[in-house]
Parts: sequence; C-alpha cells; structure tokens
Amino acid sequence: MNKHFMKGNDAVVYGALLGGATHFFGYPITPASEIAHTAAEYFPKAERTFLQAECEVSSINMLYGAASAGARVMTASSGLGISLMAEGLSYMAGAELPCVVVDIQRAGPGLGNIWPEQGDYNCTVKGGGHGCYKNIVLAPNSAQEMCDFTYRAFEIADEYRMTVVILADAYIGQMMEAIELPKEIKHGKYKDWALYADKQNRKNLITSIYMDTKQLSDHNLKLQKKYRKAENELTSYEEIKTDNAEIVLVAFGVSARICMTAVEELRQQGVKVGMLRPKTLFPFPKKPLRKLADKTKKIIVVELNDGQMADDVELAVERQTSVLRYNWFGGIVPTVEELVEKIKKDI
Repeated sequence: MNKHFMKGNDAVVYGALLGGATHFFGYPITPASEIAHTAAEYFPKAERTFLQAECEVSSINMLYGAASAGARVMTASSGLGISLMAEGLSYMAGAELPCVVVDIQRAGPGLGNIWPEQGDYNCTVKGGGHGCYKNIVLAPNSAQEMCDFTYRAFEIADEYRMTVVILADAYIGQMMEAIELPKEIKHGKYKDWALYADKQNRKNLITSIYMDTKQLSDHNLKLQKKYRKAENELTSYEEIKTDNAEIVLVAFGVSARICMTAVEELRQQGVKVGMLRPKTLFPFPKKPLRKLADKTKKIIVVELNDGQMADDVELAVERQTSVLRYNWFGGIVPTVEELVEKIKKDI
C-alpha cells in the first residue's frame, strides 16, 4: 500500500529510507523522539544502519566519519541537541561532507519546554556553528512534505556536498496526516572524493584544516561560490492568492498552516490578502518577495519567535513596503481567529 496515515516524524524516516539513507546516528529528544524510534525499527529491516549514540556530540561526529566514507547519513534532534551539534556541523561544512539533519523545534531558550516554537531559524539558516558557512534549509508544513523533503534531501546534499536541514516544529512533527509514499527507491552514487579504503581513493583527503592563510581564504571563496549556486538553483516557495493582494502574509511550518486558513477567511470578508510560504529558508525567496513588495501595501511576517525570518524579509523587500512582525513565544500558537482579528486591526 502506498498511502499511509502517520505522524510527520514517522514520515521523515520513510522518506529517508526511500531516498537512499544508509545510516542513522542519533539520540532521542522530545518532540523529535519518534524519528529515532521509527529509524531504530525500520533502518535495520531495510538492511541499513541505526546506532543510538551516547549524546548529540557523538551523533554528529559519527555522521562526519560515515559521510567521509561515502555513506548517506542523517540524524534528528530538537533545539538543545542541535546546539550540541554546532561544532560538528561547522566541521562538516568545512570538509564539504553531505548529510541530512532533522530539527523538530521546541520552545526555548535553555531547556524551555516541549511545545512548538520556531526559534531555531537563525541557528540553522545562518549557520549555527563557527565560521562562514551555510546549510540548505527546507521548511515542510505537513506530514507529506516531511516525507517528500527528506526523500529529496539526500540527493541535494550529495550534489552540493552540504548539510541539508529539515526544519520543522513540534506540531508538524507530531501531527498525523495521510501521506502518499514515493514510488521509486533511490540509492546513492559512487563518490570519487570519499574514503572507500581502496586503491582508487588512496590519495583522497577529508579535512577542514588549512593552516596557510591563502589556502583557507581560497577554500572559503569556493564555499561562497557554491552557496550562490544553490541560491540560483534551489530556491522554492509557494504563493497563495497574491495576484491582487494588498496584504501578504509570510510564514513557514505550522504558522503557514494557520495563515493559509486565515487567508481564506479574510478573503470571504472582502480583505485582499495573500500569502508567500518559503519552502527553502536557505536559499531564501528574495526575488519573489521583492516583486510582491512593489504591488502590496503591507507584508506581515507570522512566526513563533522574535522575528528571525522577518529580518530576512525586510532585507529582501528593501524598504519598498512596511513589514509588520507578529510573534509568539514559549509554545503559544495563535488560533486562526486570533490571527484574523489581529490582521483586521492593523489594516
């Protein structure tokens, strides 16, 4: 059967296995624990490798080692665990090692609580660890996209030799929905840069250490060129009722789900409102936002954080229109009715 009813967290594992993942290294943490639980069951059944590490620091370094040997690797965690992985993520970016990291966001900072928030935007989209590097960041808003985005993530990671982050939130991870699984099982290709411990790859070297300043500068310039290439080729977004919109909402994850319904209700009340939903947070959809800014009165960014994506929206629109910030914290998620009333007050 190709159709299933499952949580977004479980859909990630199905997408990963069908997308060619070979190794899962991780440590369970609420609200992402089902990913590790489901991977522990199905990775071995699919003759893939699952290993529960003793902590998140070990997990990310296991990814480094296995990715160096040509494996298609992944892990999953929440904000606290992602913080512990920051150094390893920087090392992997420096060594240009492909991997997939799933971040099911919970409220913070600190220990916070297990309710949904979107406060990991900056630490994933802007890098997170030290140095000048980027992750490709995909932002699903449904269980179907949790499966589909993870399914595609391994090919993207291999093509660009980058970390691909699946950035969801507790509601998207825990929400149960009907999904349709991909029909084709994908497999990774031979990587001529990897360490397969054979004669052909004997001279290959995986490293992020460049003691010569000119070498490290050239390496950084090479990385930046790759990131610009990703911006030109990977940017993805969805526009809803923006043709004649005077107000445009911008949101991702569960916030986008709420905004979609709010747009329908406001349209029924005669309010010309539309929506842009970034599917990639890096690369960020700057150009379509800039076009919308030319013809709209207001852009409203709806986030469960302190306006982290709103900063990027303001940079994209270049002050061509006013940008309002709607923010919630601590696991509080607005209802459609609350959002609709707030918008009507501001127009």
